[in-house]
Amino acid sequence: MPQTLHIERHFTGSETVRDVVIGMSDGLTVPFALAAGLSGAINTTSIIVTAGLAEIAAGSIAMGLGGYLAAKSDAEHYFSERAREESEVTEEPDIEASEVTEVFQSYGLTPEESTPVVEALRKRPQAWIDFMMRFELGLEKPDPKRAFISAATIAGAYIAGGFIPLGPYIVLLTASKALKISVIITLFALAAFGYVKGRFTGAPPLRSAIQTTVVGGLAAAVAFMIARAIS
Repeated sequence: MPQTLHIERHFTGSETVRDVVIGMSDGLTVPFALAAGLSGAINTTSIIVTAGLAEIAAGSIAMGLGGYLAAKSDAEHYFSERAREESEVTEEPDIEASEVTEVFQSYGLTPEESTPVVEALRKRPQAWIDFMMRFELGLEKPDPKRAFISAATIAGAYIAGGFIPLGPYIVLLTASKALKISVIITLFALAAFGYVKGRFTGAPPLRSAIQTTVVGGLAAAVAFMIARAIS
């Protein structure tokens, strides 16, 4: 009887999703709050559009640079730890071998069951180091292009998110009318984004949608009320 192959489907784009979430959430929220706040003080959309575009440019650069530096730091940490493991495998092989045994024991294997694997790893130094990096330290080798990809993804998501609340101000001349449309569009976008984010991250999609919408809407409402009170 023919056997059906078991195909496992696992989501592997967690880093990209994380970058999109970081960029899009701030891109939707910050320009939205800025435009709403300015709408409480002025009724000319040209000034709001200018300020919004400046904020999107500055915000995307700052967020992208933050993503780049974070990814570079992760890579530097990985290679620093790998150099230390290489030194320990060479200079203290018995101690490292006992650490491998401890790793296997944490999975329920006895020392006797672990011994053949430990001896096999001792004959393959690079595989031994790879094993220690992954199972002792929990570190994966970073993609050398990760820093640039992360920066571009975060910045691009920020820009895409920022133009959603700013769009009505670009089209309309009256800030009060643009604000109403911007609120509807942005709250819908926040809810949709939160729902999709929940589907990818494993959180309850509806709860994620509500949380994202409440945070973005609250930020815009506070900015609007402060600007209105000052003006």
